[in-house]
Amino acid sequence: MKKIRLAFAALAALTTAAYAGNPDPSNWDGVLKEARGETVYWNAWGGSDNINAYIEWAGNQIETRYGVRLVHVKLEDTATAVAKVVAEKAAGKDEGGTVDLVWINGENFASMKQKNLLFSPGWAAELPNWKYVDTENKPTVTVDFTVPTDAMESPWGMAKLVFFHDTARTPSDALPDSARELLEWAKSHPGKFSYPQPPDFIGSSFLKQVLSELVSDPAVLQKPVEEAAFEGVTRPLFDYLDELHPVMWRSAKAFPKNYPAMKQLLADGEVEIIFAFNPAEASAAIAAGELPGTVRSFVFSGGTLSNTHFVAIPYNAAAKAGSLVLANFLISPEAQARKQDPKVWGDPTVLAMEKLGADDRARFDALDLGIATLAPAELGPALPEPHASWMTRLEDEWTRRYGVAN
Repeated sequence: MKKIRLAFAALAALTTAAYAGNPDPSNWDGVLKEARGETVYWNAWGGSDNINAYIEWAGNQIETRYGVRLVHVKLEDTATAVAKVVAEKAAGKDEGGTVDLVWINGENFASMKQKNLLFSPGWAAELPNWKYVDTENKPTVTVDFTVPTDAMESPWGMAKLVFFHDTARTPSDALPDSARELLEWAKSHPGKFSYPQPPDFIGSSFLKQVLSELVSDPAVLQKPVEEAAFEGVTRPLFDYLDELHPVMWRSAKAFPKNYPAMKQLLADGEVEIIFAFNPAEASAAIAAGELPGTVRSFVFSGGTLSNTHFVAIPYNAAAKAGSLVLANFLISPEAQARKQDPKVWGDPTVLAMEKLGADDRARFDALDLGIATLAPAELGPALPEPHASWMTRLEDEWTRRYGVAN
């Protein structure tokens, strides 16, 4: 832990001159003083009522405690926020930007890092609550889709791809245990499976899950896409989709817009298997009355994708101090325990229980993770996310081959 902090501090020192005048997270009293009275425009996905309610709660907390106002700028796609910052940089707006904080990971983080659109390296490791983050057992809190974060984004949630089914309609002993078995299941249950249309994040994640299972050499996915090899590497995926689409919901002439739309299809009985990137999502949906109490979770025994999601601060954010305060609050034991409660959201924590005091551990111990949530030992192996460049390239190729207007 100490070595990680020192490494980030050294990296940050190399860029001190470039970020002169910005708040220094190592001087937390100074950050709190500067943040008071600021308004943080947090660009974050707005497609889920329970997540929106959690963000609203976090905003109320930081306004009451620190005098920082939060405005949730609700996005359908994180790329929209990235495009704003790109446009502002092109226009020479290097101060007073319109995006203060962004919920981000994967290809969007890689793009912002490559284009030098992010706040100073090392800031996340200087947050007071960073000491609780599980850097030892959760490597994806410091490496995002194979790209080192250099503490330029702060982790605030863990994710693992998990499938759901309604036991009232689909027996647990008849479930697929791999992508190949899912294809055979779909052929035997025509019209009962679908996935969100890429570039929706969940839909694109399905493409990566299938490719990760079928690719002849998984190691190639941990490196940037090589265009000359792309067709050969991805042929198993697109051959698979060519077989799957004709037996999907609406014969793949239409796709769910996003995960909430797919969840509604399960609730309505139109499909029988769905998936999400949150092991507690089924329990959270049951608690919210969105899915019946007979829904249960399952995974593939060979593994499913796993990653971390983060918040990042653009280089030209107008409210950097306020954004630091919010990012720090989001990794507090209080905020993390509330987020992991399925009745609130159910998003798994990035914290290490052994780093918490007794009272904070008790917050997590008291959580009822829900009837449909798999125990950690039941979640199976974690498949590594491919390099961020694969997601964009897969989305482009998917659109070229199958793009439809919903």
